[in-house]
Amino acid sequence: MVYHRILNPRGLQTPSTLRTPQATRAVALQRSRLRCSLELAGSRETDCAALRVAAGPCTGAQISPYAPNDRLHDISAAFPTLGRALRDSGLQAPKAPPLPANALSQSSAATSPRSSSPSQRRRVGMCACGAQCPRTKFVQRRVPFSLSAWRGGAVGRGWDLRPLWGSDAKLNYTVAVGFGEVFILFPSVIYGFELLLRHVTPEKFYVEACDDGADDVLIIDRVSTEVTLSVKKDIPPSAVTRPIFGILGTIHLVAGNYLIVITKKKKIGEFFNHVIWKATDFDVLSYKKTMLHLTDIQLQDNKTFLAMMNHVLSMDGFYFSTTYDLTHTLQRLSNTSPEFQEMSLLERADQRFVWNGHLLRELSAQPEVHRFALPVLHGFITMHSCSINGKYFDWILISRRSCFRAGVRYYVRGIDSEGHAANFVETEQIVHYNGSRASFVQTRGSIPLYWSQRPNLKYKPLPLINKVANHMDGFQRHFDSQIIIYGKQVIINLVNQKGSEKPLEQAFATMVSSLGNGMIRYIAFDFHKECKNMRWDRLSILLDQVAEMQDELSYFLVDPAGVVLSTQEGVFRSNCMDCLDRTNVIQSLLARRSLQAQLQRLGVLHVGQKLEEQDEFEKIYKNAWADNANACAKQYAGTGALKTDFTRTGKRTQLGLIMDGWNSLIRYYKNNFSDGFRQDSIDLFLGNYSVDELESHSPLSVPRDLKFLALPIIMVVAFSMCIICLLMAGDTWTETLAYVLFWGVASIGTFFIILYNGKDFVDAPRLVQKEKID
Repeated sequence: MVYHRILNPRGLQTPSTLRTPQATRAVALQRSRLRCSLELAGSRETDCAALRVAAGPCTGAQISPYAPNDRLHDISAAFPTLGRALRDSGLQAPKAPPLPANALSQSSAATSPRSSSPSQRRRVGMCACGAQCPRTKFVQRRVPFSLSAWRGGAVGRGWDLRPLWGSDAKLNYTVAVGFGEVFILFPSVIYGFELLLRHVTPEKFYVEACDDGADDVLIIDRVSTEVTLSVKKDIPPSAVTRPIFGILGTIHLVAGNYLIVITKKKKIGEFFNHVIWKATDFDVLSYKKTMLHLTDIQLQDNKTFLAMMNHVLSMDGFYFSTTYDLTHTLQRLSNTSPEFQEMSLLERADQRFVWNGHLLRELSAQPEVHRFALPVLHGFITMHSCSINGKYFDWILISRRSCFRAGVRYYVRGIDSEGHAANFVETEQIVHYNGSRASFVQTRGSIPLYWSQRPNLKYKPLPLINKVANHMDGFQRHFDSQIIIYGKQVIINLVNQKGSEKPLEQAFATMVSSLGNGMIRYIAFDFHKECKNMRWDRLSILLDQVAEMQDELSYFLVDPAGVVLSTQEGVFRSNCMDCLDRTNVIQSLLARRSLQAQLQRLGVLHVGQKLEEQDEFEKIYKNAWADNANACAKQYAGTGALKTDFTRTGKRTQLGLIMDGWNSLIRYYKNNFSDGFRQDSIDLFLGNYSVDELESHSPLSVPRDLKFLALPIIMVVAFSMCIICLLMAGDTWTETLAYVLFWGVASIGTFFIILYNGKDFVDAPRLVQKEKID
């Protein structure tokens, strides 16, 4: 852990644990993975200090007593939380102390360790061993804050800013007070690079880090596939160069390895001063320079696998940040150790939501290259700056799709043997106002039983519960993990309580009762029955039923000083059959109720005010939740969500019914005739299937029976002849009737034969046999 100190604030009391420089240094170094030295150098580009950390075998750190630039930014501008705390304590920032005549020359010399004398190194804060450390590597970051002396009013005994662990800026920090000095401690967090250049030669890929002060270059050998770290001088001038914004990972196909990089990105917004990006375009680069070593069949298979990869990459909803961990909720991040804070984004990420985890397996095995490896989230993120009563706050909605048991609507249902539920999504709603942060988390996921619903050309296939599987084992595994992660579970089951969905509802209720876990509560609400005839106002029945439970679960809230005021004790786990349309409606209503309480507690809403009365914010809120529904539905079912007219307007409309009908037709086509390819694509991307070019029989080249082509042709021809006979009547009506009956019976008979064998006619996955998994 590296630390800066702000010299000589008068009147500070010294905590007993931090009364000596040695003690402070010991605490700092104990919490750090790296033994590091600190160098401060002036910046010609901006009025800020450039922090350069040298990670090597150094065992100590020496700090410069002078800021090299007297025009540095005020510390409160870069760290609002710290700035407010210091101002509230009466501290003020005077002019910087006078610098020695040679201070600037010393800071300039600091950029060249070999030329610095030991005395110069000590004065500017460099490591005493300097360039003599053979393994020393420099990583430079710009940190806009002032090292000026803070003098002013007294601070009471025991003044402690340790709760300031957080992320006001791109570096987390905490504060300690010792022997009349204030120390700002920065953990050695490993963040990703913002700017990259991709250089390609016939032998190697070079990925150059272009952030300020960075000299790292990732080298991938296209022949041996070896990954190494080097410096910029090793890049050959003949390389073909193109800017990129991140490495998604590598994958092995029939032709060999491929490198996948992000070539375009779109800024979504800033999350506590961390920029959040959406990846919008990718490049898939082959390690091989030629395909002459492949047979015709291998060429075709490789082309199909590439099409699968490109299909997943074309799906909307890949998000990343180089400085913030998007995979964890605010509450999980608040309950972490300094060691966790010091991990790279890849190491600390929640693996449930890292969709490129399989692609990064080679880079993740080498910690020194983790800054080039970006964990990518799949789902939905939106951010809005809102105003109510003249008070401005940020409102953020994040949906994180799990990569465990991921897939498409009808081919992935229920749970697997490890308890992972299909279409599991964690949705977090966040409010940021005047430094305070509040969040409310909900989850959705398929009914946690072993069941399936294979497409068979029928509009709504019959769901089947596995009669031989040990449902309790998978059910208990699922909820054990959910309770560990989230706490109490309030299940809201929205499926129909009659018809084909009834057995699932009954089985779910029976399993909860049999488990007998006091942390789990079960509520069944027949959404379609209660809201039939467009009586959507009856959803208030469910909200009233769970209101007391929601108050008990509460929400997460932390004040500007980092003190946790409230924690969320559990989550609502909502589900319908698809966990899309009905589920999203209910989640949006529960989230609004939580938001109402949060904004009132933060002082944004006055007592008695309702969110529904804030027309401008209501429009933002409803559209955001409708967009969230569409994103999740497209990723799972292939079309936008149903019932979004209610989410957007608060009422059901005739136009909404028409759009739902259109989306239902598109879902029917995709679920029956293209979802097999979509499921294979996801399985390949996530590593559920690994390509082996030595396989004697490719799963892609399994021949299909002649009936798959013959029967549809017969049906179309017979139906066409029936229409022709009706339009071109024969000499007698009996002759015309005979022709019409013959061709009509032929077309109808063929149709029923196809429908009876529907499972054989749909587009089924070929890479992973889902029947064996279920």
